[in-house]
Amino acid sequence: MTHLRLAGVIRESIVDGPGIRLVVFAQGCPHHCPGCHNPNTHDPSGGYDSSVENIIEAVKKNPLLSGVTLSGGDPFAQAPGLAELATEVHALGLNVVTYTGYTFEQLLAGAGQQPGWQNLLEQTDILIDGPFLLKEKTLTLPFRGSRNQRVLDVPASLAQGRAVEYPL
Repeated sequence: MTHLRLAGVIRESIVDGPGIRLVVFAQGCPHHCPGCHNPNTHDPSGGYDSSVENIIEAVKKNPLLSGVTLSGGDPFAQAPGLAELATEVHALGLNVVTYTGYTFEQLLAGAGQQPGWQNLLEQTDILIDGPFLLKEKTLTLPFRGSRNQRVLDVPASLAQGRAVEYPL
């Protein structure tokens, strides 16, 4: 059973990616962005223990889901376990959205050194990247908290070796 440290789970959301989504809030974030929407997720020792299996069981109970969103905290702080979860989500025919304070370029550069980063990238369909910037805060852009953040098509981005915007 793969151990995950979570801040919480929302069983149905329409604001954390396309369609109806189950949202997993990972506990732990190295970014500590001023004005963060989820500051309670920063401390890696906060939250509670869960498992990939528990989350997959919750996903299976809702036939209306389009996919699972990995938020936080920063999912890349727990990349190996969340990559495993994303693999299981894909096996159910659903998609995966991942939020991160890192940019796509930072993730690519660190993928060889950071455990699980490459796997989590490869198991992500849509990436919302970049730190939350209070001076760029917006309530008008879909799925983002600040204007600097991008919504990326990860398979296309990996294939082209550069960030490719997801068509909204």
